[in-house]
Amino acid sequence: MSGNAPFDAEAAHRAAEVVRRHLGPIDEPVLAIVLGSGLGGLAGRIENPAAIGFGVIPGFSAATVAGHAGRLIVGRLAGRPVVALAGRFHMYEGHPAEQAAFSVRVLHALGARTLFVSNAAGGINAAFAPGDLMIVTDHLNLMFRNPLVGTLVAGDVRFPDMSEPYDRALARLLREIGTSVGITMREGVYCGLLGPTYETPAEVRMLRVLGADAVGMSTVPEVVVARAMGMRVAGVSCITNLASGVSPTPLSHAEVIETTTRVASQFETLVERFVAAL
Repeated sequence: MSGNAPFDAEAAHRAAEVVRRHLGPIDEPVLAIVLGSGLGGLAGRIENPAAIGFGVIPGFSAATVAGHAGRLIVGRLAGRPVVALAGRFHMYEGHPAEQAAFSVRVLHALGARTLFVSNAAGGINAAFAPGDLMIVTDHLNLMFRNPLVGTLVAGDVRFPDMSEPYDRALARLLREIGTSVGITMREGVYCGLLGPTYETPAEVRMLRVLGADAVGMSTVPEVVVARAMGMRVAGVSCITNLASGVSPTPLSHAEVIETTTRVASQFETLVERFVAAL
């Protein structure tokens, strides 16, 4: 057992077996999907769904944040097998980085080799507006945690190359699909901060200088572990609000949920077409 137990590859395979015992045989998914705050409505488009609560899966924690249903769902989207997480767990809830990313190890153990991550994010780029969908082209890890610290996990690369954390070909496909269905897709760099406080105006000015286009409190640990295992990754941020200092309006989680609800149909169509095109 590795120094990262109980969140290593062995633990992930045990968790995957629990999922299989509850849900029955699972077709190898063409895509694993992580649905961020308020974006879980896509689960309603999954055909013949079978679901298990996070609390039943070893190594998972029950979801505690509004907009996160806390379920793992298998079924078919656009007629193709997928596995989806309706919600995630965050480091600001007190979870270590390796647990925040553990769900990706379980998705991999269930057969997924391509990962789609989504999140709600604050817009730093002045050209963005609430409701925009941003293809994530790169990220900044300012959580000051890395889920790979510790004993090398079996199957991981010790020093993963992060020159292309988000697959360019998958990003191009998202862009083309967005154009085909009339969705204006933004592109940019996502910055992951620990949270749970929203950023101060001074912090937002700093992030803009560093090259961030959007900021949130998730996603980065998942992508780091996915790349260490050799998974291809695509990501989309829903710009739910303008970051502090960009807009004079005080920030709230209620605004996040309100915006994701408003753009849910566009987001769901985008992901459904993406799955069909893989």
